Amino acid sequence: MSNETIVIIDFGSQYGQLIARRVRENNVYSIIHQPSVTAKDLSKIENLKGIILSGGPASVYSENAPTTDEKIFELGVPILGICYGMQWGCKVLGSKIHKADRREYGRAAITITDKKDLFANISESTTVWMSHGDQAEKLSSDFEILAKTNTCPYAAVRNKTKKFYGLQFHPEVSHTPKGDVMMKNFLYDICNCTGDWQMKDFAEQMIEKIRTQAKTGTVICGLSGGVDSAVTAALVHAAIGDRLKCIFVDNGLLRKNERQQVESTFRDHFKIDLHVVDWSKQFLDRLKGVIDPQKKRIIIGHEFIEAFKSESKKISDAKFLAQGTLYPDVIESGKKDGNLAANIKLHHNVGGLPKELGFELVEPLRDLFKDEVRLVGEYLGLPEDIVWRHPFPGPGLAVRVIGEITEDRLKVLREADEILIDEIKAADLYRKVSQTLAVLVPVATVGVMGDERSYDNVIAIRSVDTTDFMTADFSRIPYEVLGIISSRIINEVRGINRVVYDISSKPPATIEWE
Repeated sequence: MSNETIVIIDFGSQYGQLIARRVRENNVYSIIHQPSVTAKDLSKIENLKGIILSGGPASVYSENAPTTDEKIFELGVPILGICYGMQWGCKVLGSKIHKADRREYGRAAITITDKKDLFANISESTTVWMSHGDQAEKLSSDFEILAKTNTCPYAAVRNKTKKFYGLQFHPEVSHTPKGDVMMKNFLYDICNCTGDWQMKDFAEQMIEKIRTQAKTGTVICGLSGGVDSAVTAALVHAAIGDRLKCIFVDNGLLRKNERQQVESTFRDHFKIDLHVVDWSKQFLDRLKGVIDPQKKRIIIGHEFIEAFKSESKKISDAKFLAQGTLYPDVIESGKKDGNLAANIKLHHNVGGLPKELGFELVEPLRDLFKDEVRLVGEYLGLPEDIVWRHPFPGPGLAVRVIGEITEDRLKVLREADEILIDEIKAADLYRKVSQTLAVLVPVATVGVMGDERSYDNVIAIRSVDTTDFMTADFSRIPYEVLGIISSRIINEVRGINRVVYDISSKPPATIEWE
């Protein structure tokens, strides 16, 4: 891409993706690279405006401390070092780093002593988030001090001869209230960015890129009904029209009316050639009697492959496979160097399509985060129910029916799930919480229904708030809303006499129960 670009060199920080998101929130394109990237590699980026060195868990003096090409200081672009990134930059530029007398972790008050450029429009005293054991001890003569704390005399620095800035704290986290101002100052006042990263422009660029890549032949898209595959399909369709063929596999593990919604949206509204494969009998037959969640996933993955292969053979001139791979998927698979690698990043909703299918990949979303995908979906005119749909696992309800999967148990969960989502939407909470789901627990409990003893199943409700789905906290749903949900499920879903609410966080619990 020719957009203004900020490169994040990731030294192993838990906040690497967050830094990239903060840059993009300021309408500047960002990309994450591994420390192995060379200055020569970076010099090939058409519109490189700056570099950010992330934090990391190591000490710069440890035996296997991560390092990167020191020639990045010769590229002529501003460099911002955060935490470990600051320590590494200071060390390379002649300063000394030492183990702090007292480790700093959490909120700290800093005093700003130089309010030019990086700290413009920020009061002299502000709060920041610290997380470090080492810190700069003795600066070389080329450095200037910009901020300090009671225990960290060099909380922020500037190098006078190189365009290097260092922050011992983390401006990218919400616990640094003015961190967004610092980031904006770095991007706009120091790197001279103009903010040319817009979702509308991205969508138009990507449509043209797909059109160029898939000049001839048919593109197959594995459609799940979720936002990632839906936006992928919409982009490809805008690029090549009828040469897109979407495959939707009904695995018998879908939510209530989910198949009808997908068909209505893509076949009727967008006029996309949609192939629906009813493979529900094969899935449910293979899952009969299976309780172990890992075995469920393996079986489901295998059957997805068989269903997809069966239908794709019916499509002539199929040369390309479109997938909704996102930037976090690329990062988590170890490909942080930004190269458009030829290796397949397998889409979870098709269970891992084998390489022998022989398709060339089309991955239009591989540079985007989830919130950016939603913006593209809105620009393309996708319905709100698709764009803002809560995440739904690839194995579907199989990992929300705890224990054996049967038609009867799936029906119970579908009915409870529909009530839950309806009431969350009615309370205007659907866009405010990140993910809401119902789980059928394989536990029967005693109840009293109609003056008679009952011995029926339990539904667990799970709702979480999160930004990245790596960590999450339970949603504070009002008691009256929970009461309505519980009452409706117990009264309307035959076989349920108890509803419980999951108030665990992630970690230690995961969002899904299996």
